Amino acid sequence: MKKQSPTSRETEPAPTAVFGRTAQLDLDTPPPDLYGRPRRDRFMHAVTTFGEVYTPALGRRLLRRNPRLPAPRSRAPLSLVVTGHRAVAEQVLELRLADPAGDALPAWQPGAHLRLTLPSGRERHYSLCGDPADRAVYRIAVRRIADGGGGSREIHDELHLGARLTVRRPRNGFAFCGEPRVLLLAGGIGITPLLPMAREAQRRGLDWQLVHTGRDAASMPFAEELLALAPDRVTLLADSTAGVPTGAELLARARPGTAVYCCGPTPMLAAVQDAFDASPATALHYERFGAAPILDGRPFALRLGAGGETLSVPADRSALDVLREARPDLPYSCHQGFCGTCRVRVLDGTPEHRDRRLTAEERASGALLPCVSRAAEGTTLVLEV
Repeated sequence: MKKQSPTSRETEPAPTAVFGRTAQLDLDTPPPDLYGRPRRDRFMHAVTTFGEVYTPALGRRLLRRNPRLPAPRSRAPLSLVVTGHRAVAEQVLELRLADPAGDALPAWQPGAHLRLTLPSGRERHYSLCGDPADRAVYRIAVRRIADGGGGSREIHDELHLGARLTVRRPRNGFAFCGEPRVLLLAGGIGITPLLPMAREAQRRGLDWQLVHTGRDAASMPFAEELLALAPDRVTLLADSTAGVPTGAELLARARPGTAVYCCGPTPMLAAVQDAFDASPATALHYERFGAAPILDGRPFALRLGAGGETLSVPADRSALDVLREARPDLPYSCHQGFCGTCRVRVLDGTPEHRDRRLTAEERASGALLPCVSRAAEGTTLVLEV
């Protein structure tokens, strides 16, 4: 059975889907029985319940008896300083971030990302592209998007050496499983999460190949670093000389038993997905760095306040895009329903929640993530503004 494991670019961890070819795995719900029987394992249920009740109580008792025990590890955001700032390709800037006191940074694994709060208040997610063994510095790379939301322009133009940033600790929604045979497919800036995977595959002695595509050689970051790592395992394909590769051409290097990791623009990801079933590869893990296509979209409307302006949301556009035309200062980040930055409150109407972030209680209280969530055709959601 072939597997496809989708995750999301610049993100918090997203659920992993395994298609066989359409079955969905729920990673948050354990099976009813360790041996697959259709009934609950009473012994394991009792052990789990005991642990859930007893362990926190024991921890509280130990802290009361010995107040010198270390406090629980803080998950507060990090305050980091920019210690490196250099161009690594055309319109691509590399930033190195370190602790101002020189302390070791929290550990991370290939595929992890950071969420940065920029001086303007914008929040953006970027994949770590350095070496997980280097605890002294985090490394990210940012492509300048001239017509984007302003985050990349702010990083390129205003974040210089010595600038301070608030950074959420590394989180991983695109974990590298380290299968014995691996094919890494990167499109443009999508090389950032795959570079640490290539380094890890080389360290482990895995059978791996990497294909990096881009508009031209000047636009492809870290090419020299990749070739220095293992020149016989890395292929660089520039569209300007070889044309845009098809999904079948990208997967041509996959052999039976190969796990494919893919990160790139939506057309590249779609091409790989379409060609995957015909390839000998057995698993596909992917991360997109743009908004996912709108599926089953229907037109609806948004009203800004009980008596405010009404905005039409077409079937092929997100509510966030429409909202930002009327409210350009509305914050956003991931465009994919997992970071929660664009949250708004619904005063009236019934939304169709499509996010991976909000709890049932938050949805019941009116919270909505307009980057992905919608409403039934012809209905109107009244938003608090």
